[in-house]
Amino acid sequence: MANDGQSGRESTRREYLRYGGAVVAGGLLAGCTGGSGSETTTESEAETTAAATTTSAATETETETETATEASESYSVSIEPVGEVAFDSVPETWIANNGSWADMGVALGLDAPMGVWLPGRYHTQYYDEIPDVSVDKSSIRQLWGDSGVGKEQFYELNADVHIADPNFLLNRGQWSEADIEEISTQVGPFFGNSIFSRSYAWHDDYRYYSLYEAFEKLAQVFQREERFEAFERVHEEFQSNLASVLPAEGERPSAAVVWGGGDEPEEFYPYIIDEGTSFKHLNDLEVDDALAATDVKDFYSNRGAVDFETLLEVDPEVILLRGQEAKTREEFQNTVISFMENHQVASELTAVKNGDVYRAGALYQGPITNLVVTDRLARTLYDADERLFDAQRVADIANGNL
Repeated sequence: MANDGQSGRESTRREYLRYGGAVVAGGLLAGCTGGSGSETTTESEAETTAAATTTSAATETETETETATEASESYSVSIEPVGEVAFDSVPETWIANNGSWADMGVALGLDAPMGVWLPGRYHTQYYDEIPDVSVDKSSIRQLWGDSGVGKEQFYELNADVHIADPNFLLNRGQWSEADIEEISTQVGPFFGNSIFSRSYAWHDDYRYYSLYEAFEKLAQVFQREERFEAFERVHEEFQSNLASVLPAEGERPSAAVVWGGGDEPEEFYPYIIDEGTSFKHLNDLEVDDALAATDVKDFYSNRGAVDFETLLEVDPEVILLRGQEAKTREEFQNTVISFMENHQVASELTAVKNGDVYRAGALYQGPITNLVVTDRLARTLYDADERLFDAQRVADIANGNL
């Protein structure tokens, strides 16, 4: 459902969207401000210039059903910290703050979001694993820049709904509460929650959502609950299959999760495995965190980096590298692994000696990408013999064949 560019039609749709959330009340949006952090310190600028659009198409039957839904009576959906947002018609165009929510949209069979903060971190190559579902990085705008997220872009894109936590814009994007109120009333409502991490102090005052709790909320916004329910059944089956390949607790290798970008990384940002959705695959795999019991500080607590010497002191059995998802397995082997094997200190690491350095999975994961990266790591770490989810069934759901 691409934006048709007809201003009269856009104005009509906008009248059908009423912002019902009290996002500037009760102190829910209070917190420290500033634009520093992982968005600007842990990923190559070159990775953030692309754009994306999904090409997964709905069936004719699905289109007829959803057209009828759009003409039905109004509905409302609630999510913290926004509150309740009322809709008199199903949104047609949208913005997503990151790849977690963008991937949920793909799973629901939506057109791609018109913009995301950093398209380079929306790793659409995972869809190569899913037949008849693909994303072409050619039209999604990068919304995050040197000074955060520019407000004027929201007017230019004129999206029906903005799937983003407004607190993130206040605390990381250099927005004010007046900016939030202006865009939500003059353009379209905000609807979202920063689910990928549980390390932000400003998020302490309101609840987090699990991946599938957030996914269900988005399905309600776009009135595609049947697809969510079908996907939930796929996930439940996957969890059962995953349990069958997990080694006993004492037999799982210890792993250090660190961010190291580029072809020859020598500094790494340590990640202690937490409860955010960016760690869902590691928690589901019950990965033993090699850094949790050491003096190494989590990246979120002090933004500090460690070097090979520090890693050698810990000497984990496995190293899981973030910041490398844009590379194929072969590219990762020919650059990062090759560099480590020939590095004076890195070559002494047990994980390097034994060939146990792997890509760790994306920071932002939705339901499809989470299945792909969890399955990949299960086969890598635990030698699972075959794929643990039905890729064709995932494609069928995304394409409306329920």
